[in-house]
Amino acid sequence: MWNIIEKLMKDKNLTQYKLSKLMNVHQSVISGLKLGKIKKPSFELACKLADALEVSLDDLRSDKNGAD
Repeated sequence: MWNIIEKLMKDKNLTQYKLSKLMNVHQSVISGLKLGKIKKPSFELACKLADALEVSLDDLRSDKNGAD
């Protein structure tokens, strides 16, 4: 999932810090996603991610393209 998030962040010129602020979460949540400590985010977290990145939840699914 991080690969998808990272690409979307790059497209929108967002840092991990900016993303955490948009999501209203601690930076450690973003780090947890990046490091693979959060492999299956909660629905609430996935919604915050999608909203902050301005994409649909479906766009965050790593299995739709067969990649993680």
